[in-house]
Amino acid sequence: MFARVNQLAKYLCRPRPNYGHIRTATAARSPWIPLPMTSYTETALANSKKTIHTAACLIIGDEVLGGKTVDTNSAFFSKFCFSIGVSLKRVEVIADDESEIIEAVRRMSERYDFVVTSGGIGPTHDDITYQSIARAFGLKLKLHEEALARMRSLSKPQQAQRDFDWDTPSPALTARLRMVQIPVDDAIPLKDQAVFLADDLWLPVSVVNGNVYILPGVPTLFERLCNALKPLLKPRLADPMGEGIHRLLFATPLYESTIAPYLTELAARVEPQGVKVGSYPRWGKKRNTVTLVGKDLKFMESLVDEVEKNVEGRRVTREDEDDPPEADVESQSSK
Repeated sequence: MFARVNQLAKYLCRPRPNYGHIRTATAARSPWIPLPMTSYTETALANSKKTIHTAACLIIGDEVLGGKTVDTNSAFFSKFCFSIGVSLKRVEVIADDESEIIEAVRRMSERYDFVVTSGGIGPTHDDITYQSIARAFGLKLKLHEEALARMRSLSKPQQAQRDFDWDTPSPALTARLRMVQIPVDDAIPLKDQAVFLADDLWLPVSVVNGNVYILPGVPTLFERLCNALKPLLKPRLADPMGEGIHRLLFATPLYESTIAPYLTELAARVEPQGVKVGSYPRWGKKRNTVTLVGKDLKFMESLVDEVEKNVEGRRVTREDEDDPPEADVESQSSK
């Protein structure tokens, strides 16, 4: 069925002459030393079974760095990690540059348990995420037959491409095939490297090195696929119940400098319990915010009375809950 498509795919997947080239500056910063395929495979299998404590997010796109596109995916991912009890340790935004992607994804995969990338998997020449990540882990790009079949069945005729034919080689077909050629390790079952999460989407989530999940940059798709990943991630969470991380908010009329000594002492005291203390000024408002963040909700609840007393405030459910009415603020500021 796909004879002609496969023939074209083999042509597209041929070795590229510049794959052996990494810019000197990047190599000096983080040397890339190819490992035997068995080493990559062993690492990938180990990563895929590791308990997930930490996460990182890699946003890829010149359009983000150039200010054309506002990144919302990292903000969503931070909330997603918070909801499942995973500590998001790092967010980076990098260019559509192969050497930058290689350096960043290898470093993140080594340091963190769960890594997502966003962007760079479209049909154009600057969509190089798949090929860059494949090279980072010594893999080849391969046409994913099921993804192609899904693409064919789900794609609707486009007015701008009325003459398009799936069985005839063309620039348009070449562009579409770019999106279904993913990094593949032949020693690992394909179903573990390309996960389909929705019947109405032809796009799989490509999983590389056991812990790198390649997602699209389109926010609606990124968010939908993140949420769909949750059932797959749950068995590997430190808390399989997925209760997440808890945040308690306190509104205080006191200045940060006034409560700083107490908060410093409190932070040192609760750190062994995995609780972090935060203080956030709210410019132009009559209340500042103090937070307790952690997984041990029972322990955090035991601190509520103490915190309320020492910051002369009260626990709230949102930052503006205890704000005086605007009229009161204006009258006080005019006195």
